[in-house]
Formats: sequence, structure tokens, C-alpha cells
Amino acid sequence: MTSSRAVLQVFEKYQKDRVTFVQTVAELATRPQNIEVLQQAGVMSLLRPLLLDNVPSIQQSAALALGRLANYNDELAEAVVNNEILPQLVYSLSEQNRFYKKAAAFVLRAVAKHSPPLAQAVVDSGALDSLVACLEEFDPGVKESAAWALGYIAGHNAELAGTVVDAGAVALLVLCVQEPELSLKRIGASALSDIAKHSPELAQAVVDAGAVAYLAPLIVNPDGKLKRQVCSCLGQIAKHSVDLAEVVVEAEIFPKILTCLKDVDGYVRKHAATCIREVAKHTPELAQLIVSNGGVGALVDYVVESEGNNRLPGIMALGYIAAFSETLALSVIASKGVVPLYTALVEEPEDHIKSASAWSLGQIGRHSPDHAKALADAGVLPKLVTTLIAMESSDDLKTKCKRSLKFIVEKLTDMKALDKLLQEKNLPEGIVKYVLQQIAKVLPNDAAGRHDFVTSGGFAKVQQLDHQSGTKLREHVDVINSCYPEEIVKYYSPGYSASLLEKLDAMAVQS
Repeated sequence: MTSSRAVLQVFEKYQKDRVTFVQTVAELATRPQNIEVLQQAGVMSLLRPLLLDNVPSIQQSAALALGRLANYNDELAEAVVNNEILPQLVYSLSEQNRFYKKAAAFVLRAVAKHSPPLAQAVVDSGALDSLVACLEEFDPGVKESAAWALGYIAGHNAELAGTVVDAGAVALLVLCVQEPELSLKRIGASALSDIAKHSPELAQAVVDAGAVAYLAPLIVNPDGKLKRQVCSCLGQIAKHSVDLAEVVVEAEIFPKILTCLKDVDGYVRKHAATCIREVAKHTPELAQLIVSNGGVGALVDYVVESEGNNRLPGIMALGYIAAFSETLALSVIASKGVVPLYTALVEEPEDHIKSASAWSLGQIGRHSPDHAKALADAGVLPKLVTTLIAMESSDDLKTKCKRSLKFIVEKLTDMKALDKLLQEKNLPEGIVKYVLQQIAKVLPNDAAGRHDFVTSGGFAKVQQLDHQSGTKLREHVDVINSCYPEEIVKYYSPGYSASLLEKLDAMAVQS
């Protein structure tokens, strides 16, 4: 009797030690400073057999520890793959209890998140069918873990997202969005966003499953994290084509989504602005719909109140709206949109945000003399010039500034603004040519402008330019000079005072 108890005690001790070991490792794996030591101690090969332990709590703790390790970096995630742990997890997903399923799905997610090859390894292990089956489980936690893993797989590229769609995940993810649990709604919307972002075909698959009708009403949900994912997903669908953008708009997201631009959550604001931008870019009709719902004023406020990358979608949305027509560009001017765009061009340190601001300003000013004057009055032209000639400006930023200057100057008929721009220091020759061309068009019909152009010093500046005969620049100068008497042209020409002095000297000699 004593011997049998002694034998059982050995087994009990072995079980307790396994529990202690696996729980301690899982706890140690939560702290980054322990990861390298655990790896050097060969933790993977010790945890692997415990995934098949006959005690469920040991299995779960082993899976949890592996998930935390794999989550840490891609090297450890690769170790999970190389130790052939994935097939065991996949097998367990279909066999075990809900706690273990959550832990197993966590490991698959932690491996898949790092890179497309690691996500492919998860797919190759046969995990998709098991994960999709988990979406049909009763337990919301199991569904959530599976949806999260599927989202990470789909997020990498169109090919991996296609495998998730082919496995039948989309319709079940749409059901997740309809579940009462907030966290499940969030993860469902996030996974659908990860699928829709890659291509029109994948976005169409999400639309065909009826996702938009269930996502759109959630724009006004009080939960910030859910609104982030909903706005993101709708934007990812809308960006691909006019038809897909119309599907999103027809779900009556306007004017509701405009309230998200004032949300306390910065990510909600950014994703909402991005969604509006993706709708605005397609057609004048969609841009007009945004304007009709008060969208321009809301976007202008958003650009004023944001900074950095958060500003970008608002800046771009205003540019897309303004690009389509005089009327739409006028709505941006009327909503006081020019100054915030100018401010972003001046204040933002990142070149790509400056580029977007310069581009949007050009889209506003390109339509008519009134539009161009509004930009000139706001002081936009000198700032575009200084940004264009700045040594630190990127090539893309310089290109955007040059094009916008060209667009605006070609419509500008205000002589004072043209004169002021011509007299800017270090004005590049390419811009000088645009300005002179425009002055040559305006000056013949503007008597007051001709007078002011002389008194301001602008006319003298024209005479000082190095304009060789036969060039476009020369042609523009000749047209400008033809608006004035010959004596004035001579008077302001370089060297005229010297030639007068020579004549004076000659007269003195003769006398």
C-alpha cells in the first residue's frame, strides 16, 4: 500500500512540476528581457511535447507561452515553425476545449503577424479551415481569436487575403460584426478591412457578403475602437473604384461620418477623414455629395485641429474636391480652406505632407482668375517659391510646388500679385517664364496696372533679366515692352544711366 502511494506521489510531483514549469515560462515570456535567455535554454523543444499533454491546463499554458514567444519577434516565430509546432496546434484547434482553441489561435496569430512567409507557413500548415471553423463556435472568445489570426494572415498581401476568402471566412466575419460583443465586432471589422484593402476583387468579396450594410450604422457607435475599424474598413472598400465608393455612400454614411472628424479618439478622426478622402477622389458627383452634406467645413476644421500624418487625409480630401470644378474649388475657398492648407505647407516638418498641401493649393487655384487671386491674397505664391528653392526639399515636393505655381500663375490676372511674385528673390527661371507670360497677357488691357508696374520696380526687373533673342522669355519681354513708350524702355534698361553720362562727358569735351 505504501509503495503504491509512493509511486503515485512521483506522478503527482511530475504533474505539479509540469504545471509549475509551463506557467512560469508563460509568465517569464511576458517580459522582453527574459526572451533571449529562454530561447538559449531551448524552451521551444521543451514546450512542444506539452502541447499534447494529457492535462488541459498544461496544454493551454504551453500554447500561451509559445504565443508570447512568437509574438516577440520573427526569429522566435520562425523557431515555432521550424520546430513543427504548427501542425500540432492545427490538430488541437479541431479537437480541444475552447480555452485551448483560444490559446492555439493566439500562437497562429503571433506567428502570422511578422511577415508574408510566416503567414504562408500558417496557411501551409492547414490552419485556415480550422480557424474558419472556429468562427462558427459558440464561444465569442474563440471566434475573436480566430478572426484576429485570419486578419493578420490577410493583411500581408492580396494572395494571402485571397486564401482567407477562398476558405469561406468573409461571410462568417460579417456575422462577427453583428454579434453583441464589442471586441468581436472590432476584430471582425478589422479583419474585413485587412481583406478589402488589397484589390477591387477582394473588396467586392467583402461587399458581396453584405458587410457594408452592417458596418455603416456602427459609425455612430459610442465605442471608439469599433469606430476606428469601421471607418477604416469602409475607406478600404471605397478606395478601389467608383462603384465600390457608391456602395459605401448608398449605405448613408453621410452626414454621420462627419461627426467622427470631431471624435475624441485621434484614430477615429484620421480613419474617418481617410474614408471621406477615398470617396471624394472618384467623381465630381461624389465630391458634390460631400460638399452638400457640409463636408468641406468639417474637413477644414479637421485640418486646422490636426497635425502630422493625421492631417494628411484631410489635406488630400480638400484637394480632390477642389480639383473637379470651379464650383467645388470655390466651396473650399468659401469654407476658409486656403489658410489651413497654407499653414500646413509652412509648419509641417515632413516633406510628404508639404507636398500634399502644395498639390491641394494648386487644385484650388487652377480654375479661374478669382480662384488664383484668393491664393495670392493668402500669401501662398511666395511660400511655394521658397519651398521650391529650399535645398532640403525633396524632388517630389519641388515638383508639386512647381506645378502648383504654374497652375495658379496661368490663371492669375491680378497685376499686383504677378508683380510681387516677379520680384521674389531667387525666383527660378522656369517660374519667371510663367510669370512673364502671364504679365504679357494681362498688361496690354490694364492701364492702371501698366503705371503701377513701372513705379513698383517690376518693369525695371524685367529689363534686368537675361533674355536672349529667339527665346520664349525674349518674346514675353518684347510683348511687355511694346505696352510702353520707347523712352521708358530705354530709361529702365541696364546701362542707360552710364550711356547718358557718356553723352554728358562727350558734350563737356566738345565745349
